[in-house]
Formats: sequence, C-alpha cells, structure tokens
Amino acid sequence: MPSLQVLFCPECQTEFVAIAVMWSTLLGLCLLLAPCFHSVQWCYQSQYSCEDQCREPSQWDKDFPVCGGQNQSPINIVTHKAKHDPRLTPIIFEGYTQTLNITVQNLGNTAVFALPPSLLIRGGDLPATYKAIQLHLHWGVDDGPGSEHTVDGEQYPMELHIVHIKEQYTTLKEAMNDIEGVAGLAFFYQVSTEENQKFNQVIQALGRIPYDGNTSIVPEFRMTDILPSLEKLSSYYRYSGSLTTPGCNEAILWTIFQESFTISQQQLVNVTKQMWFKKGKPMIDNFRPVQKLNGRIVYKSMACSCTSSEPVILCLFLLCIFGLIEGIFT
Repeated sequence: MPSLQVLFCPECQTEFVAIAVMWSTLLGLCLLLAPCFHSVQWCYQSQYSCEDQCREPSQWDKDFPVCGGQNQSPINIVTHKAKHDPRLTPIIFEGYTQTLNITVQNLGNTAVFALPPSLLIRGGDLPATYKAIQLHLHWGVDDGPGSEHTVDGEQYPMELHIVHIKEQYTTLKEAMNDIEGVAGLAFFYQVSTEENQKFNQVIQALGRIPYDGNTSIVPEFRMTDILPSLEKLSSYYRYSGSLTTPGCNEAILWTIFQESFTISQQQLVNVTKQMWFKKGKPMIDNFRPVQKLNGRIVYKSMACSCTSSEPVILCLFLLCIFGLIEGIFT
C-alpha cells in the first residue's frame, strides 16, 4: 500500500507534504472558480458576471420551466390595439386610507413592504374580492428606464406593484393554484421637477435596509401617501399574465393604470443608490424585460384616453360635414 508507506516513512515526509500542499491549492482554486462554472440561482441581468454566472432573465426557464410559458409578464402595451371592455369599471379600494405600521425587508433582489389583509380591492370585473399581501418597486439606474411593463415601447423610470390574493386563500403559494388567484396592480412613476414629499417615507425606509435580510418598521404608513388619487384611477389596462420573478406562475390578473405618479430626479436617484443585491452589487435594473404577448388580448377601461390619430381624423371629418350642412342652410 504505497499511501501507507508515504504516511509512515520519515524519508518520504517531504514528498507527502508537497503533495498535500498541491492538492490543497487545487481544492482552493476549484472552490474559487466554482461560481463561474455552476450556479442555479436566478438573478437580474445587472447581477450577472464571471464571478456570479447566475441565471439571468433569458435563462430563467432553464430552472423554472414556467418562465418560458405563453402567458408571461411583463408585456409592452400597444395602446391602439387594446380593446375597450365596458365591464372594466373603476376598481373599489377598501381600507387604503388606514394608518399602518408595516414591515419592509430587503429580499436580496428588491424590497418588499408587507401589507395587512384589511386592504381590499373589488369591482373592475375582478372575479372576487382580493386582499393585499405586499407591495414592491422596480427601478433602473438613477433616473434611467426601470419599469417592467412598457406602454407603446416607453419604459418608465419606476414601477410599483401591489400584490393581492383572493380573500379565501391564506398564502400566495396557495393562490397560485388558481389561474385568477392573484390580482396585481401596477403604477408608473415619472420624473418631475417637484419633489413628491410623501414618498420620502418610502425612500427613508429603503435606506434602513441596505443589505439582504435587513428589516425595518415603517410607522404611520398610509397607502394614500403613495397613491394620492384613488378616486381618479379609472383608466387602466387589463390582461392575464404571470409573476415577473421565478417561478413565473401564470395566475395573475394584471391591472396597469394609465395615470402615472411623479417623483423628483433626486428622489429617484436616492431610491436606486441605497440597497445592495444578495452578493454585494448595487441593486439597480431590478426589472424583467418584456415578454411576448402570444396572442393575448389586452383590454382597457372605457375611461382610457386614446392616443392614436383615429379620433382626430374622425373629429375633422365631422367638422367638415357640419361645415357643409351649415353652408347649405345659410
């Protein structure tokens, strides 16, 4: 047994030590290089590197097959192709004016604000009453593109998601077994010259949770501070989609509101510079690129304003007709 001779032969001790050092060095190199060869953790494109070859968005379906499905989110909303649906009446918000003490946590890819089930939405052709469970944000770099959904190809600087589940369910996982079990509300933020003072509470909360796993309490939080015009939120788009993070479950009724909220450039910069991803990179560009529509119909409420040229042409045509009629009778 040659290995025993090496262990018990004093003359061979130097050789044994050299071999041990060599194998120890090789093992160390393997451990250092391992992340460059294999990792199944999902991530955003901004996190991908040689040191962390995680599954970036185009590769999510390798480990999460549903992410390659036919009803994925987010999407680009082409406004002139959206179909008016008279059933899309204004959504009714209940409990959204409450003063709350809520918890916010850095999950390593975004910050999640836990919401109580007393916040409810119904109406707007939703098939049930849904209770809130959490809200979170998606952003870019400074005031650059950062929203997940886009409208006519335009990507907004930031997007807010409020996640609800049907009242009868206890957890998001349970609701995912129902193809209409989850209702997601999406709101866009635009850059303004004026500061959105009420949003500073959210920015300060994010500053208290810079690293993965950090948590903080947000006292006296009101949803109306970040959604100041609930009574005006009658214009929106609706489609069937998915979660925008793995496992991309296709059980979401998305409502994308047309009216955007404002935030100053400095406030947006503050949002994007306060937190870090799980492995130490700045938490920026935490959005999934738009996915194919695959024949799905996007509906819009009757209150949605039209952006195409067709109404203008129609108005000009009617003006011409009225002008001719007036000319005949004068």
